[in-house]
Amino acid sequence: MLSPLRLRSASTATGQNDRRVGFSKFGSKSLRLINTTGIVVLTVLIAAGAAFGQSGRVKPAETPTPSRSGVVFVPADSVPVPVKKPVSVPTPTPTPIPVDDDIIKVESALVPIPLSVTDQSGRAVSNLKLTDFELRIDGKTEEISDVFRSNTPVRLALLFDNSSSVIQAREFEKRAAIRFFRQVIRPQTDMAALFSVASVVRLEQPLTRDVSELVNAIEGFAQPEGATSLLDAIIQAAEYLRDYQGRRVIVIVSDGEDTLSDATLEQTVKAIQTYDCQVYVVKTTEFENLKRTGNRVGNSNIRALTAERRMQELAQQTGGAVYSPVDERELQDAFTRISAELSNQYVLSYYPENAGERGQFRQISVSVKDQPGLTLRARKGYFVPKR
Repeated sequence: MLSPLRLRSASTATGQNDRRVGFSKFGSKSLRLINTTGIVVLTVLIAAGAAFGQSGRVKPAETPTPSRSGVVFVPADSVPVPVKKPVSVPTPTPTPIPVDDDIIKVESALVPIPLSVTDQSGRAVSNLKLTDFELRIDGKTEEISDVFRSNTPVRLALLFDNSSSVIQAREFEKRAAIRFFRQVIRPQTDMAALFSVASVVRLEQPLTRDVSELVNAIEGFAQPEGATSLLDAIIQAAEYLRDYQGRRVIVIVSDGEDTLSDATLEQTVKAIQTYDCQVYVVKTTEFENLKRTGNRVGNSNIRALTAERRMQELAQQTGGAVYSPVDERELQDAFTRISAELSNQYVLSYYPENAGERGQFRQISVSVKDQPGLTLRARKGYFVPKR
């Protein structure tokens, strides 16, 4: 019987001189190691056969992890594999997330009703008490829980039309927005955010008390271009403001035309009523008409009429107003009136005993008792929250 060395050499005799030389370098020690290995393997095979005869089946063994440290001469099956005990990993305690004081932390059924009251001269009336108001919900008189005054913080989003339709009013809009922030925002109380509106709606400046940040964002606008997604922008702004305490106000500086939105007017009204937002519009259409034709009225085309009705509806449904300045003087007057209204508003608090069905629309009507000649503007209704 040939030794393993002779058998290996015989099988590689022809054209394999380099392999024979390499193998012969192991010498007699390698031969003895191979013989010993063979004996170990034979012993393992005999033991495995006995085990198979007793159990009748063999459990598949896991594939051993290859070793990278060099040649392994001892079969892997002869080395016991340590079994790892399961380690109990404690569940980490979540780190508390700091909550901004401006974020609503507790859900409630409170329905806030911002209310503006003016006399026959258009001046704000600011001496009314809780007992002077009468509130009706779906035609039924309801109790008013409390009345807050103008110290309630304002959380405001300004929508700046930056589409190609307002190229004529571009600089006018920028001056209007900057003047608005400087005149209306109370740095210690109020916060404002800035959105640009074109084919895409962008949040240019998140809510801040720093008016200079808002002014810098306006001055950094790109040139106007693209279509107008105004209704989509209004919904996005309302959703952005919904988690903040205070009076939620949306101010739109635009000609009111919409050429791209997926949302309808009805969906937009529902969103701003659901999130308790009040809408004011500084409409630039008449300024554009005056620049083009010398007449502030302009042509009564279908698009312009639709935009006019749309802006009026959004303001009326939320207790806001629409202003159409054509020069610096009228612009100043418009912002003075908005500022005075926000600083003299009443906010009625209403906690419904019967909330109604989720998603149901409930009509709001507010009046002042025994004081004729006053003009009141308040939201026309609210939707019962779905959760």
